Amino acid sequence: MAEKRSIFEEVGEGEQAPAPTRGGMIDAGRGDARGTIRAWLMVLFALVVVMIIVGGLTRLTDSGLSITEWKPITGALPPMSVEAWEEEFAKYQAIPEFQIENKWMKLEDFKGIYWWEWGHRQLGRVIGLVWFLGFLHFWFRKQIPTGWTGRLVLIGGLGGLQGFIGWWMVASGLTGSMTDVASYRLATHLGLAFVILGFIAWYVMLLGREERDLMQARRLREARLFSLGTGWMHFAFLQILLGALVAGIGAGRSYTDWPLMGGQVVPPRPFMLDPWWSNFFENPGLVQFIHRVVGYLLAVFTFMAWMKGRNSANRITQVAFSAAAAAVAIQLGLGIYTVVTAAPWQVAILHQIGAIAVWALIIRARFAAQYPTVQSVRG
Repeated sequence: MAEKRSIFEEVGEGEQAPAPTRGGMIDAGRGDARGTIRAWLMVLFALVVVMIIVGGLTRLTDSGLSITEWKPITGALPPMSVEAWEEEFAKYQAIPEFQIENKWMKLEDFKGIYWWEWGHRQLGRVIGLVWFLGFLHFWFRKQIPTGWTGRLVLIGGLGGLQGFIGWWMVASGLTGSMTDVASYRLATHLGLAFVILGFIAWYVMLLGREERDLMQARRLREARLFSLGTGWMHFAFLQILLGALVAGIGAGRSYTDWPLMGGQVVPPRPFMLDPWWSNFFENPGLVQFIHRVVGYLLAVFTFMAWMKGRNSANRITQVAFSAAAAAVAIQLGLGIYTVVTAAPWQVAILHQIGAIAVWALIIRARFAAQYPTVQSVRG
């Protein structure tokens, strides 16, 4: 016969409750390594940032065409003897950049630009190796979270594609009368670097929270702010590509007055090249004018995004949109300063670093709208 129990006895008294599992049932029983993978991706993020900066310095020092061959494996070793250095220099002497612009160069001068390009390519190899070894480690140990294998492979695949595009870019300056790489190829190369950076940043933010938390946050998503953040991100990406076109043809030094250009709103002879469409890529005045106008439009869009973001019910989302808007404002000021100072390399590279900050912070704002952080009633 069952033992009578007092109505005042706590339900379940005397019974040991099961220990709670971290992250709930969705995340229970997993053997993955979200935290470690996140740290690995943060290292890759930092390396890609350094890669973008070194790439910018390689361009600003006119070093990008100093290595005239693409040797992904054997090219990791620099010249080891006087004969090897002379052989590399002879290859450089055969291209238009040397014959038209740099005939004054001696071997020691050549070494200066060679090391910039070699370092840029070597850093690309390091990034590939860090990705490859990290992925193999997590894959063999079966620690990759469900649904994440494809995402991690995507990063490696884009990195491999970036190496190919880098050579495609360099090859455009090795023949004919070209003394620089094609500006649209430079824009493609830089654009893909920012795409890779964007994916890594998004994945780092996703891995910073448990799956259960992310699923709950999706129910609170601010759809309009997320759509606004998506448009903002694409707008900023367009401006980054236009900045690469400006850099590729040295258009930043073509007009150094502001807000006018050559004393006019529209620069003189905006369509002086034939065919007409080539002016959008090769006419320094028109290319810089378009970059300026899109910058102004981006500033207007940014103000609108900030006004909408500051009205979010979530404090973290408010801060994320405000930080991204502040970065755009600073970048706009840097852009104007770059123009009026005729783009010295120190200012130009700072402007490029500003673009990285803008890109990352806009993505952060977009993420905050998609996955709002739960906060108390007091905020």
